[in-house]
Amino acid sequence: MTAAFPPGYAASMTRMRFHQTTLAALALALLMGAPVLPAWSQGPPAAHRGSSLPKTPAEREKTLSDLYALLATADDEETAKAISDAIERVWLHSGSPTIDLLMERSIKAMSDKKVELALKLLDHVVELAPDFTEAWNRRAYVHFTQNDIERALGDLRRTLALDPHHFKALDGLGQILREIGQKKAALKAFKQLLDVHPYWSGAKQAVDELEREVDGQGI
Repeated sequence: MTAAFPPGYAASMTRMRFHQTTLAALALALLMGAPVLPAWSQGPPAAHRGSSLPKTPAEREKTLSDLYALLATADDEETAKAISDAIERVWLHSGSPTIDLLMERSIKAMSDKKVELALKLLDHVVELAPDFTEAWNRRAYVHFTQNDIERALGDLRRTLALDPHHFKALDGLGQILREIGQKKAALKAFKQLLDVHPYWSGAKQAVDELEREVDGQGI
């Protein structure tokens, strides 16, 4: 017997495929900008800005929401990597030339091992733009490199309060919590990370190991 599909099913599937294709195209367009920085690193600043980046806070929020949805349902690691790279491009784009310049200078300072200058610049950014998520994440990394765990955790939690889907902040939080012995909290962070980015390197292994350590036979 041939299954009967509900009315409008074909149209719904067509719209869904169109939406997925549009999001994939958006991710590709965003990737046409400068190189994306690796996890929790402070490499060279972006060479130039992509014209496809969102122009307003509302556009930025919608773009990130769509890309996060696409990332959570990515079919394979390669696709997830392309989407996450596009997300990182949006993270670094504040929409303010002043903030973007300060961020680029802070990244350059870290690349040149001028940690105090990088921290000073990031302090200025969070004062000028307290809702700019990536500044808190970057400052957390700087604190971490200086073994200032308390401030690093504080900035990571601020990052995640602004953007609960920030997968690099979740990874940093999980790593630090695990390192200081807060295994249950670390396990929670890594599980949240997998929900956001199912192909994040090392996250599944961290969850498996922490489940054994916390409960012995898993949770």
